[in-house]
Amino acid sequence: MGKPVQIIGIPLDLGQSRRGVDMGPSAIRYAGLADRLEKLGFEVEDLGNIPVPVREHLPQKESSGFASEIESVCSEVYQIGCNALKKEAVPLFLGGDHSLAIGTVGAVTDLSPCGVLWIDGHGDFNIPETSPNGNIHGMPVSILLGYGLQNLINVGRAGPKLRADQIILIGTRDLDYDERNLLKSSGIRIYTMREIDERGIAAVTRDAINLFSHLPAIHVSLDMDALDPIVVPGVGTPASGGLSYREAHLLMSMVCDSGKVRSMDIVEINPILDNRNITAEIAVELAASLLGEKIL
Repeated sequence: MGKPVQIIGIPLDLGQSRRGVDMGPSAIRYAGLADRLEKLGFEVEDLGNIPVPVREHLPQKESSGFASEIESVCSEVYQIGCNALKKEAVPLFLGGDHSLAIGTVGAVTDLSPCGVLWIDGHGDFNIPETSPNGNIHGMPVSILLGYGLQNLINVGRAGPKLRADQIILIGTRDLDYDERNLLKSSGIRIYTMREIDERGIAAVTRDAINLFSHLPAIHVSLDMDALDPIVVPGVGTPASGGLSYREAHLLMSMVCDSGKVRSMDIVEINPILDNRNITAEIAVELAASLLGEKIL
């Protein structure tokens, strides 16, 4: 029996413009997440969903105008995540849009250092001045490193939650013009899809794990749009040319083999755009691979 797993739903859809990701936690649960993990021998506790303001009940704003509401949600996520880790549980955060990671990554780095594998088709490194649409789900990496909206930088505890050498981006392929320049100067190690194509996902994953050899734990923040939209149609910001089904599984299995997995986010599933819940079903399979499910 491994550590207990706590499932935490975060139906946050205020960080982006396209509706539907608030139903992501339900879709993942419906796809059988708890049963799959229990079959692996985990004791699973589902803590339900964190309350999130309903967009239609808020004054009309641009996406960036919801920063105060996102701050409130992420502050609660932070505390629940910290409590899970203090109980030596593995928190599994179900989103919702990727702005929730402002709270989850803050929590998993609260007590001790942690490496973050940010598996995403996008860079999520915009700041308000560079973002073409103001969507906060395109900003969490920059916020976690201390750039951009000060109230979100200070969620949970004051200041940045990560250094550049504590986060690695994998699967990146769709960047905004000014965001590209910010990322180049950030010092973050980025494995783009071109590098994955040239070297293979196994070599890239070994490199990433080795770069975190000095850290005691790894948090995996999985945006389902890291995979190719042919494989996972139910995402709000699809970008062609992503990870294949097998590449994603191998990545998860190899990270599992490192023995350092502390926690996980699964974000950006939009059931409205999906085909028979296939995206959530694949998310469950990937979570199982990360937490120890093997072929033999």
